[in-house]
This record gives sequence, C-alpha cells and structure tokens, in this order.
Amino acid sequence: MAPTEAAILHNYLTVPAQLPSAITLEEFTELFPKPHRTNPQIRSLYRDLQHQRRALVDTVTENIENEEKNGRIIKREIARAQKRAKTEDADQELEIERALFGAAGAQDPKHTINSIVPEMDTAIADLEAEIQELEAQEAKLMESVKQTVGSMSDLRYGRLANPKLGEDVIQGLKSVQDACDGKS
Repeated sequence: MAPTEAAILHNYLTVPAQLPSAITLEEFTELFPKPHRTNPQIRSLYRDLQHQRRALVDTVTENIENEEKNGRIIKREIARAQKRAKTEDADQELEIERALFGAAGAQDPKHTINSIVPEMDTAIADLEAEIQELEAQEAKLMESVKQTVGSMSDLRYGRLANPKLGEDVIQGLKSVQDACDGKS
C-alpha cells in the first residue's frame, strides 16, 4: 500500500526535525570556545533548544493532522458535488425527454385553487425580481453607451478630456524615434 500524505509529511518533516538528529550534544558543545565547553549551562542550553524544537515539531504535527482532516472534508465535498452533478444530468435528460416525447406516464399532479395560488404568487415574485435585475442591467448598459458616445463626440470635435494628451503623444513618438535613430 502506498504511503499516505500524512505519513509522507510526518516522515519528512517531523522525524528528521528532532534536535538530536540534526546535532548531538557533543557536536553542540564543540561549537563553543574550548575554555567554555565544560560549562554546565551548555547542557541546559541544549535542553532548552531541544524543548523549543520539540514544541515546533508538535506544532507541525498538529498542522499535518489538520490538513489531513481538511483533505478528508474536501474529498467528501467533491464526492457530494459529483453525486449532485450526476443527478442533475439525469434530471436534465428527463426534462429533454419530456419536452421531446411528452410526459409518458409521469404526469404532474393537478392543482387545486388552494395549491395554485401560492405557486402563482411565488412565480410572480420571481418574475418581478428578474425584471428588476434586468432593468438595473439595462440602466448600467445605457449609462455606459452614453459615456462612450460622449467620448466619441469629444474626439470628433477635437475636445479631449486631457488637453495635454496631444503634446504627450508627440513627445512619446519623438522619444521612440530618437531611440530608433540611436539603434541605427
């Protein structure tokens, strides 16, 4: 069986991160000047460093466990989404068949006056909301078109929003020309 993501992360992040696997007490002691190597505080300093390293490894282990849980949650969500997509595809296929061939055997229940009124009210509210959305989109588009037409009119009559634009363009073209002349 292939190793899991958590096992790989644990083996490569936590096991080699233990302080003794990185540096032993003897190697740590060798880092100090010779006169101080016998100092008993070196051992306590090493133990303190080891404790800090162990706390860091514990944090990494917790993060690995949290990521493993998140991975399981994501896998469940993907499975649910795929299941929903399959049922939606099946529903769409049924709707297409009904539209093409009629509802053979699967007839909708007939409405009574009491059952149709709430459904019609809901349909009316949905249509009114959709109309409002479409009107808002229309207003935005109309404003955008008016702004574009206004800008085009300004260009037609030579009025620019930035009066220095012409000078800037000419200056830019001259600098491009100078650069090209310098390359020749």
